[in-house]
Amino acid sequence: MDSLLAGARDGDEQAFARLVGPHQAELHRHCYRMLGSVHDADDALQESMVRAWSGLSGFDGSGPIRPWLFRIATNRCLTLLAGRKRRELPADLSPGAPLTEVAWLEPYPQVARGPADAEDPQAGAERRESIALAFVAAVQHLAPQQRAVLLLREVLGFSAAEVAAQLGTSVPAVNSALQRARKVLAQRAPRPQSTADDRVNELAERYAAAWHAADVDAIVAMLAEDATFSMPPLAEWFRGPAEIRKFLLDGPLRHTWRLLPCRANGQLAFGSYIWDDALGAYRFGALDVMTVDGTRFTEVVAFLSGDLWEPFGLPPVVER
Repeated sequence: MDSLLAGARDGDEQAFARLVGPHQAELHRHCYRMLGSVHDADDALQESMVRAWSGLSGFDGSGPIRPWLFRIATNRCLTLLAGRKRRELPADLSPGAPLTEVAWLEPYPQVARGPADAEDPQAGAERRESIALAFVAAVQHLAPQQRAVLLLREVLGFSAAEVAAQLGTSVPAVNSALQRARKVLAQRAPRPQSTADDRVNELAERYAAAWHAADVDAIVAMLAEDATFSMPPLAEWFRGPAEIRKFLLDGPLRHTWRLLPCRANGQLAFGSYIWDDALGAYRFGALDVMTVDGTRFTEVVAFLSGDLWEPFGLPPVVER
């Protein structure tokens, strides 16, 4: 690292890229957890890299560069969060919240299993759980400083002393913030997703087939008793098989659909395509992010955005 650091300090952009490159994916996920928005995470990461490049003289090189990079990124996120309202999912909205002021949580592109997960399955599972939609939604209910402490300590594994240095505070203050964050998060703890890959694939095939056949009974049979179905940016949401069944019959199942499986937030997801007579094809309508518990879906969040197909590796249209 010494030669790369020296080269970067001398203005070698390739040396800088090699120095920080191994950390950028992890930094981006951290910014997403902090901000709840992929677009904001993109901006925060880009600005953090600019600050790191211009501030290399502030890194003494006596230890790993990772804590220093996360200090820059975390503080940039905290600046962006100042004065902002937290990002929400419809089922988490506070009663009476003015909908014109709601900022919606965004889905995160594929966090798939890779070779490293085969070597350390537990670490891979923890990495995916730390980006799971329900976890990120729960984290948004923490005050920004508590959010930063929790993520730096419990997701990224920094010590209390390292976090204190990153945030410019004391170890007792870090420990106190962590206790408060844990208390808030315990009230909103998401269910772990422990379903095996082969079972998830089976569920995905059955769920897509049920939608293709417009079989509402088959769809509802795959939902948990307390399942929720929401469609940001619409604020309405539905709980339980009976409510969801009525909603599907009154609205979506009046149309013809095709579903393509993908991954979002480390979870099973679908690109949902609705038949368009004018196109003579199915056009992208939503990205459905699924939460699985055993053999049932506990949550479906259908993000109604027509431009989400591209970052998730999906086509804009599907032929017959």
